[in-house]
Amino acid sequence: MRAELPSNNWEVRLLAWALEARENRSGGDHRPTHAGILPEAYLHCERITRTHSRTFYLASGLLPEGKREAVRALYAFCRVTDNIVDTGNAATREAELADWAARVSMTHPPADDLVAVAWANARARYHIPAGYARQLIDGVARDLVQSRYATFCELAEYAYGVASTVGLMAMHIIGFQGEEALPYAVKLGVALQVTNVLRDVGEDWRAGRLYLPADELAEFGLTESDVAAGRVDDRWRRFMKFQIARNRQLYAESMPGIALLNRDGRFAIAAAASLYEAILTQIERNDYDVFNRRASVSTLGKMRRLPGIWRRARRGA
Repeated sequence: MRAELPSNNWEVRLLAWALEARENRSGGDHRPTHAGILPEAYLHCERITRTHSRTFYLASGLLPEGKREAVRALYAFCRVTDNIVDTGNAATREAELADWAARVSMTHPPADDLVAVAWANARARYHIPAGYARQLIDGVARDLVQSRYATFCELAEYAYGVASTVGLMAMHIIGFQGEEALPYAVKLGVALQVTNVLRDVGEDWRAGRLYLPADELAEFGLTESDVAAGRVDDRWRRFMKFQIARNRQLYAESMPGIALLNRDGRFAIAAAASLYEAILTQIERNDYDVFNRRASVSTLGKMRRLPGIWRRARRGA
């Protein structure tokens, strides 16, 4: 069954990218040879996940062991890719990224690169299309050449590269019913990344980046000077209310896709989505001050939400 094309132009384009990458799958199940170090490699990826994302670590812990290992290898692959662009030597980032892209596409990566070893094994075990990994690396590399976004369509394209691709790869690990699941994964990735954008406005500005759509800032009477000043006034509140409302709509529209996943992965994906969406509520509680306060949900707050998330995931909602 083919995925039904959505109506928004940016959704049509992103779904076309997802379908193209999925169709360009590498053939065969050529597993890496470093069987002796696989437990160590997967443990290394688990530590990276636990250190850098408590939400992803908690949600991935709801998966069966094999799938849990694989999605944490996926997270570690993404984290290393991000780190090269965000914290690497500015003069050598492009070369480092190219070298990393070559290593993580190998069937037999160097034994001393534990993340690449674990990722190669996960990729082979779950037949993850190589095209999605290439799209992710290209998406992250966009930060090297672009620091402003004119429209939401541009932002959605960026979000696809750095987040929807992650969801599409995770979906292959978890298992899904068919191509009809792809539009939901694409949309959820955009929702998750836009949540990141809204939460991290101040942090991104200090790093020289502004992901907020320039045309929408202008519609609310805002300029980059307002962002630079960290000015939380009525204009900013109205702007953020608009952004959060659209972001919640994206989450709502992506949730039916949970029912198209294999049952043993529904709770984990529903938890990741719902716990991330809860960041929006915290932004509201902080009076939309994303310049001086980083919105987050406490561990206790996450645990309190899990029973309700489990019930909804069990119903396939």
